[in-house]
Amino acid sequence: MKIGWAITGSFCTFAKTFEMLEHIKTKYDSVVPIMSENASSVSTRFGTAEENTSRVSGICGCPVINTIAGAEPIGPKRLLDILVIAPCTGNTLGKLANGITDTAVTMAAKAQLRNDRPVLIAVSTNDGLAASARSISLLINRKNHFFVPFGQDDPVRKETSLVADFKQIPDAIEAALEKRQLMPMLLPSGNKK
Repeated sequence: MKIGWAITGSFCTFAKTFEMLEHIKTKYDSVVPIMSENASSVSTRFGTAEENTSRVSGICGCPVINTIAGAEPIGPKRLLDILVIAPCTGNTLGKLANGITDTAVTMAAKAQLRNDRPVLIAVSTNDGLAASARSISLLINRKNHFFVPFGQDDPVRKETSLVADFKQIPDAIEAALEKRQLMPMLLPSGNKK
């Protein structure tokens, strides 16, 4: 089983992303790391670009794919059984919903979908119940797009923010490989994961 793990620029979720990636690596021999250009090149208070990229590469035991050219062979070579995008920002949701392929992550998704294989999305966006709601609804209805169960992480202070329950990624992977959505998809409000 080959898992692709794509990371986009929701930097505040990187700690739990790395923790879950380590767990997934213990379950599957081959985990191919993919990072968007921003995720792999922007330094924030959540770590430098070099630290984050090195950490991901170290967990997976191979170099990070962070260019469109690097991600393109995923399709023709049928490299992945499933692609997990965790975290998936509102920006990436919009690109996926509108067929825009301008990052390593969106190219990996396009390459994966051409082979009729699943893409699992772990949403992490402050506008999930605002501008990104349309993208989520479009993707929910598309073949081979599946979601890690998600909910409002802080409905009082961030009323439009949605975050996936990263602890459910292993079960969501198994479900998506069977071409089914893990249910329930919507979590109760205030479910801080």
